[in-house]
Amino acid sequence: MPAADAAAVPADPLLLRAARGEPVPHLPVWFMRQAGRSLPEYRALREGVAMLDSCMRPDLVVEITMQPVRRHGVDAAILFSDIVLPLKAVGVDLDIVPGTGPVVAERFTTPRDLERLRPLQSEDVAYVSAAVRELVAQLAQLRGAEDGGVPLIGFAGAPFTLASYLVEGGPSKDHARTKALMHGEPDLWHALLSRLAAIAGAFLRVQVEAGARAVQLFDSWAGALSPSDYLRFVQPHSASVLAGVADLGVPRIHFGVGTGELLALMGDAGADVVGVDWRVPLDEAARRIGPGNALQGNLDPALLFAPAEIVHAEAAKAIDAGRAAPGHIFNLGHGVHPATDPDALTRLVDFVHDYSAQPPA
Repeated sequence: MPAADAAAVPADPLLLRAARGEPVPHLPVWFMRQAGRSLPEYRALREGVAMLDSCMRPDLVVEITMQPVRRHGVDAAILFSDIVLPLKAVGVDLDIVPGTGPVVAERFTTPRDLERLRPLQSEDVAYVSAAVRELVAQLAQLRGAEDGGVPLIGFAGAPFTLASYLVEGGPSKDHARTKALMHGEPDLWHALLSRLAAIAGAFLRVQVEAGARAVQLFDSWAGALSPSDYLRFVQPHSASVLAGVADLGVPRIHFGVGTGELLALMGDAGADVVGVDWRVPLDEAARRIGPGNALQGNLDPALLFAPAEIVHAEAAKAIDAGRAAPGHIFNLGHGVHPATDPDALTRLVDFVHDYSAQPPA
């Protein structure tokens, strides 16, 4: 390619380059739950609107997704939605109860309950496609991420976490009913997760085909499992979701909370990037996972309540530890706490950009 033509080709966004382990001028930064409760403009916009209703209104989805990009200067947007939305879209009777979380009207306990999980069609979530297309158009007008633009991340809930909500009827501290079904009726368990994997994969595909440039699979509750249970009962279904979008050529991020003992298995499920919570230093996470995956993480979100100098010192430790991985996307080790000062996030973005641009000491 002639030099002039090569210069005209826009660079990929930093997040995509870091996910592939390519050199970046500074680390890309985004925050889980960056679009949401910590922002006063979000609370004003959501006032009087139920959570799932807001996820089904493209105008609200677009505005809420864009709010942290404008305010913080993050290097990626993540679609404002919820992991149970595709279940609602296929007809499961559930709601998100303020202060509690997803609550299912009738728990899944028998093989007949599988009939309540039909395949997800793109028309079931047409509002998601509409929102993604508009977001891609708006993000294209922004500069940033070293001129590669600000990509949109799509996401879905992993089969285990979705199954836990369905089997427990809502959030659970011990996942006792889930584990009882998993071990006591393994055929039903695998049939349930197979259906959920198909739904999650279809939901990710809808987002990518509408313009999302990366995806994240959230397995929020996988940390409740032993490695042997994860390998036997969960990993094949998460792998199915990630394999189902492999042909789309977008980076696939896999994240769970309390998954320090599962990191290598989560990478083996087909992730390009493994998200790490704050419990495991990134250099140790890189050792456990091996050389094939970039990492995402992993500042403790509670530290954002500390003075800025403490926050930035701990962020520097995470950045330095992350150099052990082939690529690093800076993030928190879990979602932004709703009481977080938004200015602390903005300052953190600036710090990460500046500090990671410097050569290691």
